[in-house]
Amino acid sequence: MHSTILIFLDGVGIGKPDSTINPFFKYPFKTFTELFGATPSLENQKLSKDGRFLFPTDALMDMPDLPQSGTGQTSIFCGVNAARILGNHFGPFPHSKLVPIIKVQNIFQQFKLRKKKVTFVNAYPKVFFEYIESGKKRLSVTSLSCNLSGVPLKNSTDLRKGKALSAEIDNYMWVNKLSISLKVIKPETAAKRLFKLAEQNHFTLFEHFLTDHLGHGRNKEILKDRLNVLDDFLFYVLKNLPKDFTLIICSDHGNLEDISVKSHTLNPALTITAGKHAERLSNRITNLSHIRDAILELY
Repeated sequence: MHSTILIFLDGVGIGKPDSTINPFFKYPFKTFTELFGATPSLENQKLSKDGRFLFPTDALMDMPDLPQSGTGQTSIFCGVNAARILGNHFGPFPHSKLVPIIKVQNIFQQFKLRKKKVTFVNAYPKVFFEYIESGKKRLSVTSLSCNLSGVPLKNSTDLRKGKALSAEIDNYMWVNKLSISLKVIKPETAAKRLFKLAEQNHFTLFEHFLTDHLGHGRNKEILKDRLNVLDDFLFYVLKNLPKDFTLIICSDHGNLEDISVKSHTLNPALTITAGKHAERLSNRITNLSHIRDAILELY
């Protein structure tokens, strides 16, 4: 079975080669330097090596204001130019006008219509499910897509049994912020778990939103450590991707690549492809709205 893994990194763009503002130049990031031979920058936006492709993806899509997560993620997961539909970028959550589009056109729903197996591997804590049960509806595009498409959201029991991943990869936040009894795991262990879950599905999504939080918060005390965890995770996934897998790593807008500002950036979003159909995807994608269809065309 051909499996596609999509790793969504919130708020990661391609920025200036300036170590004073760009953490990817300040701290060693072997996913870039070892696997692609360089760290991407505005001066060096396209990299390829050993069948892996790194390239910029337009997050503005003809709308000049700062891109936002609500419209950016809707564009990625629903194959539309959501900002143009609304007349502006909007976020962090999807605008109510986008909900009917998300319900019908989200990538989980489209795979299910093709009779394909899908999973969203992120685990959510009990407080999140209590939030939903209270009637509140401010959900991310991914969790809303799952709810509207009948894709089960994983919980702490799934995480404890190794059937899910924490959004921060290694369970660190669950243990240290939520005080939940779990082991902090190695990024490599999380990567192996991702492969095990993906081999049972045609499409597997993992969402890492901490990158956007780090960009907004500019918390230098944890930034290096969290980047190291992400780097180790991505490095293992890219180095050990199973033969029949296709991998796409993408983002909705820039942010973390420029911590001189608290806002998002106008920089192109980072995209990486690897595995079976890596080159085909790299040739197909130029803006966020191309990502969903480029993946679906593989099936």
